[in-house]
Amino acid sequence: MPEALQVPVLFVSEPIVLPGMVVPIELDDAARAAVDAAQASESGKLLIAPRLDDRYPTYGVLASIVQVGRVPGGGAAAVVRGEKRAHIGSGTTGPGAALWVEVTEVAEPSVTDETTALAAEYKKLLLAMLQRREAWQIVDVVNKITDPSALADTAGYASYLSDVQKRELLETEDVAARLRLLIDLTADHLAEVEVTDKIAEDVRAGMDKQQKEFLLRQQLAAIRKELGEGEPDGSDDYRARVEAADLPEKVREAALREVGKLERSSDQSPEGGWIRTWLDTVLELPWSVTTEDSTDLTQARSILEADHHGLEDVKDRIIEYLAVRARRAQRGMAVVGGRGSGAVMVLAGPPGVGKTSLGESVARALGRKFVRVALGGVRDEAEIRGHRRTYVGALPGRIVRAIGEAGSMNPVVLLDEIDKVGSDYRGDPAAALLEVLDPAQNHTFRDHYLDLDLDLSDVVFLATANVIENIPQALLDRMELIQIDGYTEDDKVAIARDFLLPRQAERAALSTDEVTVTDAALRKIAADYTREPGVRQFERLLAKALRKVTTRLAGEDVRSVVVDEPDLVEYLGRPRFIPESAERTAVPGVATGLAVTGLGGDVLYIEAGSTDGEPGLQLTGQLGDVMKESAQIALSYVRAHAAELGVDPTTLDRRIHVHVPAGAVPKDGPSAGVTMVTALVSMATGRQVRSDVGMTGEVTLNGRVLPIGGVKQKLLAAQRAGLSTVFIPQRNEPDLDDVPAEVLAVLDVQPMTDVAEIVAQALVPAAETVTEAA
Repeated sequence: MPEALQVPVLFVSEPIVLPGMVVPIELDDAARAAVDAAQASESGKLLIAPRLDDRYPTYGVLASIVQVGRVPGGGAAAVVRGEKRAHIGSGTTGPGAALWVEVTEVAEPSVTDETTALAAEYKKLLLAMLQRREAWQIVDVVNKITDPSALADTAGYASYLSDVQKRELLETEDVAARLRLLIDLTADHLAEVEVTDKIAEDVRAGMDKQQKEFLLRQQLAAIRKELGEGEPDGSDDYRARVEAADLPEKVREAALREVGKLERSSDQSPEGGWIRTWLDTVLELPWSVTTEDSTDLTQARSILEADHHGLEDVKDRIIEYLAVRARRAQRGMAVVGGRGSGAVMVLAGPPGVGKTSLGESVARALGRKFVRVALGGVRDEAEIRGHRRTYVGALPGRIVRAIGEAGSMNPVVLLDEIDKVGSDYRGDPAAALLEVLDPAQNHTFRDHYLDLDLDLSDVVFLATANVIENIPQALLDRMELIQIDGYTEDDKVAIARDFLLPRQAERAALSTDEVTVTDAALRKIAADYTREPGVRQFERLLAKALRKVTTRLAGEDVRSVVVDEPDLVEYLGRPRFIPESAERTAVPGVATGLAVTGLGGDVLYIEAGSTDGEPGLQLTGQLGDVMKESAQIALSYVRAHAAELGVDPTTLDRRIHVHVPAGAVPKDGPSAGVTMVTALVSMATGRQVRSDVGMTGEVTLNGRVLPIGGVKQKLLAAQRAGLSTVFIPQRNEPDLDDVPAEVLAVLDVQPMTDVAEIVAQALVPAAETVTEAA
């Protein structure tokens, strides 16, 4: 057992001294007495113990005095070196005024594998700490320490340990326990330092970036000032702009959320640009702007009549729309908005009948803004619904852009050429239009770019189409169909006199005193120079004639010109169209049918002939599958009813050839069935078909005539072609109500149920055919 020693004691509050430490200590009177006593003693040692408030210390450090002197402030001080850890016993007496105690040195334990491993672990942590602080001299000193106990006691210098922790190390005799405690304390502190350093680095980097951006902005502002370019008003004050704007509550909330995101994002973030563009789009839309509808039905009717001739169905529908709104307003009922309150109409008809220009007239009659959306060739669904705003170059859809362009929430939107919308890998725009054009849904239309509900229920949608069959059935079902089938000859003359002639005269810089076009000339142009359902070509020919008139007035000594029927050859050349039905049907086997194309109604000549060869049916003229089947049905019917039709069955045992001229034009549909039967019977009997007869209708194997579509367009075409008798299916008789009276006045329209009756009336009697042939 170690021998007890009697030494003076020096109590210190700080620093806590561990073995191996060399530290200066300021001396008060009691400390001075302890140092003097130690210097006077034989051993020259003194005990340095921590001063505790709550108890008497049990451990201290035996230390030797290195030097006694004064600090720069003039006070006394001593430099001491800690040597051994000692256990404090009872007090004793000694020379001088110092307090003496008995102490027992703590024996140094032997080095074990455990303490060596713990010392290596602690040294690794300690070196990591010192390297972070770049204390390279201390690193060298620590690397030279091999004794585990001495290495542990170097923690007395550690600034990151508290006095309490250092006292705990002083009072821990076991080296392994001391090293474990230091490993835990050092590892915790190292982790804390790493986090703190990372945060400090991030803050410093952020501050540097902000300072750099601030400097660059100041330089940019100075450059703009020198160039005379200022910031646009309100470019960054989006919150004030949103709060000042007249927005619906839900739109305002969404906009303020985006403003919050913008304020939290940095100027360099790409999201900031998306948000600004989105906010600009939202703020530019006329959320609370509407135009007041005209309630004067008489004035609205007069506007429509002044702009367009005919088209009574459309005019009536617009007047009805105004009448309902005016009555609801008078009774204090809600006038606009909500499910099912929208007006969605599709104007279907051939080109040149005024579908597109009608939209602007409707807007004027209603007192609304007008905007046109061209859909021809649109194949991308995003053109209707908009792009997601995270995409580069994202834009709202055409519907939202049209609302913004109109500047009000209740414009008249004309969706032009809706039957020419395509679809490909980018989606189906026609399907995207379902919600736009459904009165039951469009009060909550959601554009992908805006991602906000947009009420389209007060928008009047007018769509135009040439061919109804090209419109998807689901889309057509959501719209009111208004058919515009074309104009009669009288209509064309009236339109030319009242609309086309004044417009083209103004473009040619001609006054009414300088040029006169007679009604006879206009009728001649309508009959022999154009054969169209609309008036587009008619207007081109008028423009051509008036340009020649302008040229004549400029070159000759003439003050006024009258364009009459005989003068048309001079101004327009020879007529392009002459009645050809008599010529085409002058031989047996040719019948005149009626068809509907994308350009309106037209006459269709079907020729049948027979040649020697293997019995069978040959079809030419680029016919569709349905039309080919009609020819097969017609031939089967004629063979089955040859006796009734007066046909020699042997004439049908040859090779039958059915041809429909204009072979470059694809043709399809069932309505040529009765015409094919008539042509085959004419060919087989050798009897001509009457040149003034046209016919249309689907035929069955037993000779029934089934209804077809486009009766009005077909009858208009028959009138233009100079026919006088037309056979139609009996079940199409109600369609005659839509046919203009002047057309019915010049056509003998006969509804039929049996194709045999049509054949009997359409063929020239045998005696007349023989006479004509002779």
